[in-house]
Amino acid sequence: MQALILAAGMGKRLRPHTNDRTKCMITLHGLTLLERSLDALTTEGVTRVVIVIGYEADGVRRLIGDRYANVPVTYVDNPDFATTNNIYSLYLARHECARDDTILLESDVVYDSKILRDLLAHPAPNVAVVDRKRLGMDGGVVTLSSDNTIQQFLSKDHVEELAHEDEPLYKTVNIYKLSRDYLTRTFLPSLRAYVRSEGRDEFYEEVLRVIVARDKHELVAMPLDGEKWYEIDDPVDYEIAQTLFAPAEAAYENYASHHGGYWRFPRLRDFCYLANPYFPPSDMLEEMRGAFDLLLRSYPSSGKVLDGLAAKMFDVDPAVITVGNGAAELIVTLGQVCRSSRLGISVPTFDEYLKRFSGTEIIEFSHGDPGLKPDPSRLAAVLDQTDTFVLVNPDNPSGQCLSTSELLELVQYAESRGKRLILDESFVDFTDQLHCASLLRQDILMAHPHLVILKSISKSYGVPGTRLGVLATADTTLLDQVRLQNPVWNVNSFGEYFLQIIGKYQTAYVAACEDIRLERARFQNRLSTVADIRVLPSHANYFLCDVGELMSSHSLAENLMNEHAILVKDCSTKVGMTGRQFVRVTVRDTADNDYFIAALKDTIARFGSLQTDQALTEPGPRRHG
Repeated sequence: MQALILAAGMGKRLRPHTNDRTKCMITLHGLTLLERSLDALTTEGVTRVVIVIGYEADGVRRLIGDRYANVPVTYVDNPDFATTNNIYSLYLARHECARDDTILLESDVVYDSKILRDLLAHPAPNVAVVDRKRLGMDGGVVTLSSDNTIQQFLSKDHVEELAHEDEPLYKTVNIYKLSRDYLTRTFLPSLRAYVRSEGRDEFYEEVLRVIVARDKHELVAMPLDGEKWYEIDDPVDYEIAQTLFAPAEAAYENYASHHGGYWRFPRLRDFCYLANPYFPPSDMLEEMRGAFDLLLRSYPSSGKVLDGLAAKMFDVDPAVITVGNGAAELIVTLGQVCRSSRLGISVPTFDEYLKRFSGTEIIEFSHGDPGLKPDPSRLAAVLDQTDTFVLVNPDNPSGQCLSTSELLELVQYAESRGKRLILDESFVDFTDQLHCASLLRQDILMAHPHLVILKSISKSYGVPGTRLGVLATADTTLLDQVRLQNPVWNVNSFGEYFLQIIGKYQTAYVAACEDIRLERARFQNRLSTVADIRVLPSHANYFLCDVGELMSSHSLAENLMNEHAILVKDCSTKVGMTGRQFVRVTVRDTADNDYFIAALKDTIARFGSLQTDQALTEPGPRRHG
């Protein structure tokens, strides 16, 4: 079995990484893409390698030489790399292809070596590696029969036609196993004819499309089942591949540093970031899909219209509310316009509050309670030392919560002393409403103009992609300053449309919040059965879990990522949590939460076994006698 690697392209879209090298020469965690493929190929027993080179070919020759891991390497030059595509590179190597059964692959694909091992072990002689087509995937797409025979290679237009139908579509991974018989009898003659009739600036999968249309029985697919791979075409792809193929000790930090965008990693289960899994309902999603084309092509309205929509949503006067591009934008703006000499913040808290009030002395106040339960009297005492006090209720990351009556007493106390109270109630809709209800009400705002309320819509309404948040206050001077800081279009059309139609779905939203409360109780009960884990009670859609003394919270987060593709929030580095080993776990739906429980138990068992094994193998004290 030989391997043929196509590596002649210029990789223009990957610049500046390819300014002085071809794509296969860029490094991923210290190893070039080409070396990664060669390591996998030679380890799995490939006896010969052919590399088609062109752009910056000398760099490839210098790195690899004429042997790699004692396997001979042959080069084929494509002098016209700047004006041709991979079909011509393959055409130039046709005589080398005809010498043996061949693994054909492209040099810009990074992949688990298991994919290659399974491909070589596949009983069929002619196999294409495929994966379920997902958002963001471009390139060759195929349909399969029930026995995984490839039925057709789809054109781009055909892919779009079938995208909304039930038939699953599969993306080719650009790794093939082709027998010498198939190559010499079918593929290479068709390749030669296609190049001569259609030209050299094409992709070789066009040849496969023609062959499969003529004969649907020779080329079969090997669908992947969770194995990692990625095709690197541009700097964003490169950054994603860096994360996807990070070594175990760096994987957690790589994923956590993205702060979202996890749709790019479909196998990842995100138990870190906080969004309602039970809302929006399907009919609301369908309504938004129906408006997609119009919204995509339309400018959103200005802030005045958005504020009116938010006022309708929360049943307040438009004069006391404004909309931001998520609560995060409003926190930044508050930090710019809220002139306080001393700002009190209860910690641990959402980190943006600690970052955005530059030029202000920040007094960090710790609850003192081991369970992070807030004490109204301690809060009032700290408020006395400040001009402005920030309170997140329910608290993030603990989920602890003051009651409505305790909040109102604190609001009145702040008002009586001329103190501004910033109340973030992004998670209040998940609380037992008899315990704590929202203060975002017209009567409360008007009675307490020193009160500023922030609320994230993204989290509780399950639409973080719309980037919506609101700020409400009867302090018109402050509110006008916030509005002046906002650009004319600070919220996109999809966010505006959400505000436009949300009124029709408020009943469904109330039900969704109740679903969260029920699942939270069930999830807490199950979490509490896991050995070495202490779960703090929570009024929000997440739990803070003390991982005990078995391992650090960082080790737990790393192991959940590496073994189960689960992302949780390691809270050990948060301000106010130094020396404490906590992870924050969001409440998802029942299936995901049960998956998490099983993964958590497995991780703890593995770690405990490892500790036991290490203890047994360590030499004991010497005995003298």
